[in-house]
Amino acid sequence: MLNFRNTTYGCIALLLMAILLWKEYQLYYPFLVVLLLYIGTLSWGAFDLRLNFFMQSTYDRKTSTNQIAITFDDGPTPYTLEILDLLNQYGVKASFFCIGSQVLKYPEIAKQIVMQGHVIANHSMNHPNSIGFFSSDSVAVEMKHANQAIEKITGKKTLLYRPPFGVSNPHIAKALDYCAMTSIGWSIRSLDTLNRDENKIFKRIKKRLRPGKIILLHDTSKKTVHVVKSLLIELQTNKLEALNLEDFLNQKVYEN
Repeated sequence: MLNFRNTTYGCIALLLMAILLWKEYQLYYPFLVVLLLYIGTLSWGAFDLRLNFFMQSTYDRKTSTNQIAITFDDGPTPYTLEILDLLNQYGVKASFFCIGSQVLKYPEIAKQIVMQGHVIANHSMNHPNSIGFFSSDSVAVEMKHANQAIEKITGKKTLLYRPPFGVSNPHIAKALDYCAMTSIGWSIRSLDTLNRDENKIFKRIKKRLRPGKIILLHDTSKKTVHVVKSLLIELQTNKLEALNLEDFLNQKVYEN
C-alpha cells in the first residue's frame, strides 16, 4: 500500500543499500536516485487525494446504482444562485464546499444552499494559497473558523472538509483528526478554473462520467453555470441520479 509511512520506510531501506554500494564501489548516484524517488513520491501524494497518501479521503463510491455526486468549491458567490436555480429546475441535489469568508460575505446564499436541501461543507476560512506550508495548528484554525462561520449563518456544524487545492500533508492530516472531520476528494476534476472553453470542460466531465463518481466544479464563474446546465441535461438523458453527499455516501454530514 502506497502511503507516507511505507514510502519512508522503503526509502530508508533503499538508502541503506545505497550506503553499501558506496562503501563497496564508491558509487554516488544511488543516493541521488533514492532522494529523487522520495521527493517525487511525496509530491505526487501531496497533490492527489485519491492516493490516500497522507490521510484518508473519500473520492468515489462503488455502486450498482446510477448515482453520482456533484460538488462545488470556493463559493458562495452570486453565480451560486444561478446554479441553485438550475439544480432546482432539474430536481438535483448537490454539495457545496464553502469558504468561510465567502459565507460571511453572502450569508443569504449560504442559507439558500441549506434550505434547498443541498449539503454545505468546509473549504477553509480563507483558502490560503500557502496552506500546504501551514502548521497543523494553523490549518486547524482555518477549519474551525470556517465551521464557526457556516454554523453562525446556517445553523449547521459540518463534518466534511475539502482541502484547498486538494493538498494533503502530515500537518493537514493531523488538523483533520484534531477537528474530527472527514476529507472529501473527487474522481472527476472539471478543471473549470483553468480552462476557459466551457465546451471542453463539459466534454472532459462527460468522458469520465460513470456511476459512483464525485465531480468537482467551482461556483465562481458564468462558464461553470453553462457547464452545469449541460451536465444536468446529460444526467437526465443517461438516467443518472445526482445526490448530495449525505445521501450519496449514506453518512452523517452534520454534527447537529
